Amino acid sequence: MIVTIDGVAASGKSSVASGVARALGVPYVSSGLLYRAATLLALEAGVPLDEAPALLTHLHAHPLRLEALSAGNRVWCGKRELTDDLHSSRVDGGVSRVAALPEVRAWVDAQLRALPAPFVAEGRDMGTHVFPQADAKFYLTASPRVRAERRARERPEDVPAIEAALIERDHRDRAQSAPAPDARLIDTGTLPLDGVIGAVLAALPARRA
Repeated sequence: MIVTIDGVAASGKSSVASGVARALGVPYVSSGLLYRAATLLALEAGVPLDEAPALLTHLHAHPLRLEALSAGNRVWCGKRELTDDLHSSRVDGGVSRVAALPEVRAWVDAQLRALPAPFVAEGRDMGTHVFPQADAKFYLTASPRVRAERRARERPEDVPAIEAALIERDHRDRAQSAPAPDARLIDTGTLPLDGVIGAVLAALPARRA
């Protein structure tokens, strides 16, 4: 089984995908970490974020590896683990530009499609583009204020500043972040984490059967 969980930034995709994967006993796949890792490497090397050929050349010279686990994903560049450096404001500010590059999206898609099923995949376009054949699709959303308050609990930043950044991020991500026509929409702003996980599990074909 492949389950896709897409949604807007800070809607709880990673936490929900991890919880669903643990309940099912399968890995979860965080596509966004590959885009973040590509952004981090580009920033560190001074590679322009809008120049796909230069960025892909750098990625091929410094291959990334996504370690997909049910408890959490890790990203490696050779023997260096990048995971802890991927959720910074600096990466936040550049990842949409990198993710908008068709060549980079194709590169990430190839990494994801090479992974063996079963798994739970979360991202922006897992159900629409990467895994359109998925057995079950979900799309998470919440208001910008709710998402900003959540993110503020993880980072020492002001809620209004985070909210403004999220609204701008939503605008930039709009092309990649539309829900699949057959996806079930869940507003995570009105449910606790275990409630969202329970709603996903209850809607899975095998569970319903």
